[in-house]
Amino acid sequence: MKHARLAHFSLARFHSQSHLFRRPLALITALIASCACAVGTMACAGCGSTSAPTSSTAKPSNPLKRSEANAHRKISIMLDWTANTNHVGVYTAARKGYYRLAGLDVTILPTAQAGAETAVQTGVADAGFTTVSNVAAVDAKGSNLHFVFDVMQKPNARWCALASRTDITSPKNFSGKTFVTFGSAEQTAVVKQMISHAGGKPTFSTVTVGTSTFQSLANKRGDFAGFYDTWEGVQSRLNGPSLRCYQAQHWGVPGNPDQFGIAVNRTWEKTHETALRRFIKATEKGYRYALLHPQEAASILVADAPSAAIEPALAQASMKEIVSGHFWGPIENIGRTNIAEGQKYVTFLWSKGVYGSHGSKGPKPIVSHIATNKYFFEQRR
Repeated sequence: MKHARLAHFSLARFHSQSHLFRRPLALITALIASCACAVGTMACAGCGSTSAPTSSTAKPSNPLKRSEANAHRKISIMLDWTANTNHVGVYTAARKGYYRLAGLDVTILPTAQAGAETAVQTGVADAGFTTVSNVAAVDAKGSNLHFVFDVMQKPNARWCALASRTDITSPKNFSGKTFVTFGSAEQTAVVKQMISHAGGKPTFSTVTVGTSTFQSLANKRGDFAGFYDTWEGVQSRLNGPSLRCYQAQHWGVPGNPDQFGIAVNRTWEKTHETALRRFIKATEKGYRYALLHPQEAASILVADAPSAAIEPALAQASMKEIVSGHFWGPIENIGRTNIAEGQKYVTFLWSKGVYGSHGSKGPKPIVSHIATNKYFFEQRR
């Protein structure tokens, strides 16, 4: 899978999303020091990037008076992977002028090799796309991130084999097979739980790939892998190959593993609360507009992230899947984190030692401390 991020699987993944399964979290932590020196030069934002920064001042539909524009507060947000429909609300808010109307000048930064979490922690970016579970992991290792906006409110990850593999008809059959992975303790814990719940022995070999998961399965380098339903799942249905997939929550993994959204550094948050509140409100408006006008939003994404080379049909179909599958939750809940579901999943990972080191589990992460919905409640006052 691309988003933890689910960190966050295929060639399309390389041009799409990644959070939870993007990269080992140990790598993210290890690279914090190396990126710290880049804060002043923005060099970290450039390494491994696949698209150019995008400013909210480009193509506004509601231009402001010059006197208002001069007061804009600058905010930067870093993608977790190449631009895809996970990020469409930010691109929509920029194009429709919602950030400018909020007195903000928002720049969308391409992902960095070290990850958005590192960029936000070191100040290279003010905000970044990540997951609740990734924030729990990096904060356990000394970071100071706060999850403030949840995009994906329904489990999106799928664990799949090619449909042609008639010997894999249950997660039980993953046992003894080869897992195509980006390498992280989180995904390993999930797959082991699924196999055990299905009645199998939780042992398997792994092969680590950089980009093409579909190709790795087709070439028989591996037997199963992780995908996201709203991107690779859509791509599979559009262009093949056909997949047979399983959802972790149906096989003993509790909670929602795919709470993907935006985090900020708590230190930055303390001194920029007003700007952050405006940013969240405008971002919520962008995602809300995208949900109500999915085809237009898909077109905005394709046009305003040209270096991502997004196939228009894939973007359109992905937005259709997001709307019909209610992946962003009810429209009135856009941006809100389900604390209870996040806690179930984080507790599961903690129980498997994902957040610990040297054989210790470490303190159990508390999602109500990791994530907040306070900015949404404030908007209602």
